[in-house]
Amino acid sequence: MCRTTAPLLKQAGKTYKIPLIIHDFPLPMHNWSFEAAVTAHYFDAHSKELGTDYRDYIYEHQVEITPQNLRSFSDKFAADHKVSLPFVIDPQGKLKAEVNAEKDTGNKIGIHQTPTIYIVSNKPGGRPYVEVTDRTQLFQTIDAMER
Repeated sequence: MCRTTAPLLKQAGKTYKIPLIIHDFPLPMHNWSFEAAVTAHYFDAHSKELGTDYRDYIYEHQVEITPQNLRSFSDKFAADHKVSLPFVIDPQGKLKAEVNAEKDTGNKIGIHQTPTIYIVSNKPGGRPYVEVTDRTQLFQTIDAMER
């Protein structure tokens, strides 16, 4: 689902000129996803755009990735973007702690699936947020929140 939803979210952000905020919530069924999230946080430290691009790249190749070849995908992304990727990405465990904190937050608010999409409003008096449960209704939901 993340693989097919990521481009839709990116398009919604561009179309509506709204920020897209991503929090990592690695799932055990993707036994490489925690390490990918740590690497995404490494790229975030260079720039949020680079981190977002890495996530998009990983989503695009999601069906090909295994624990054994994730590093190869990450190395290729880094080389293509002219960024060095150290042998040990997170020696102090800071990035791992960031990913765990995001996952803990998701658990506390009851996230049970990914992707989980919220449209958040900054208008007073209305609903502060709405969850998009049907991604085919994303644009209609944004339109309704804008009204």
